[in-house]
Amino acid sequence: MSINTNVFGERIEDVLGEILAESGGEMLLVDPTVETLEALLDVLDTTTASVKVLATESELKELSRDFKLASRAADYEDDDRLSLRVYDEPLNTVLVADGFVTALVAGGSSVAGLTTTDESFVAEAYEQHTTAFESAEPFDLRTPGTTHVNETLTESLGEQTATDFEAALDAMDTARGDDSDLSEVTIALLVAAKNEELLYDISKWGEDTGVASKATFSRTKTNLEDRGLIDTEKVPIDVGRPRLRLQLGDDRLTDVSAGELVSVAQSVLAK
Repeated sequence: MSINTNVFGERIEDVLGEILAESGGEMLLVDPTVETLEALLDVLDTTTASVKVLATESELKELSRDFKLASRAADYEDDDRLSLRVYDEPLNTVLVADGFVTALVAGGSSVAGLTTTDESFVAEAYEQHTTAFESAEPFDLRTPGTTHVNETLTESLGEQTATDFEAALDAMDTARGDDSDLSEVTIALLVAAKNEELLYDISKWGEDTGVASKATFSRTKTNLEDRGLIDTEKVPIDVGRPRLRLQLGDDRLTDVSAGELVSVAQSVLAK
């Protein structure tokens, strides 16, 4: 463990990145905000660190509302590099390791990681938070990881649809489904329509992977159809009712990239 001084940076991810890079071991992040959790995900993208998180249920639920953040977090859970547990006791936002404790403090236009290596204090804090983590309830993101989403979408509907879905998500800041912000289901349906996939196939993929139920896909399809963003065409099958092929229903959505598809759809839905 090499952290023994204070760390300063312009952004929270700068401070987290330096601490995690130098600590060289497993750490506990206690009482983070959603913004701090998002910064942690950015840091995990560039390090091999492993982090256990004790956070309030309200902050974890806020994280899980954004598909982009939740799926990234689920990826790291799948890799055993991130563990989220609920801890609603009011605390300071700190990083705790076997050898130091660092408080994360925002000050104006910069962020500081104020560190102590006092043996008695660190030992007590480490024991307290380790015990708390072991007894805390795990938080279920209820969201599949990004890697699993991309792999299964490629297997189910092909590489182009999977690539377009990934590009559409990348073009968005968040995917909460609030107001003009598109949900992951809306994005999946628009991308499927762009590639003229069957509603049955995209909704089955969504339910099988845990993105959303077939009923949610159906309701969202109906809403998009009512708004003129997508059309459907009946496709006969050997046995049973015809299935629906999804198609883009607005000329403004055709001949654009997946990223542009998102911005155009957002502007249409905002009206």
